[in-house]
Amino acid sequence: MKEVWTKSWKKVLIWACGFVSIIAFAIAGGYAIVKGEDDVKSTAKRCFVVTLIFLAADAFMSILSGIAGFASSSVFYDIIRLLNFILLIAKIGIYAAAIIITLVSGRSASQPAAQVAERKDETTAQTEEEEKPEQ
Repeated sequence: MKEVWTKSWKKVLIWACGFVSIIAFAIAGGYAIVKGEDDVKSTAKRCFVVTLIFLAADAFMSILSGIAGFASSSVFYDIIRLLNFILLIAKIGIYAAAIIITLVSGRSASQPAAQVAERKDETTAQTEEEEKPEQ
């Protein structure tokens, strides 16, 4: 039976869920860590670290926004807006790069594996022909 979700698409789903929200990642990444293969588990762990870093950065920005409420300075609001924009661009860039790397590495890794399987089948067929007794 052919597998519908390949490893590379499972990894892409994990990275996409990490980008969307921590709850979506907790469901997809948690399932991958508990039930997934080793490659998918390592991707989920890597995505978990990246998601935690952005979660900490968002928490820091929330603290700064709370302080800005007391400061009532337009310069402070402009700085927070700029930092939020930089954080958003960094988040999009890192998750997009991870998804692209996952797709590219998954495609290049699957092609040699198919070639190795074909070679193994050919070698097995040749060996079986050689082992047949002559009558």
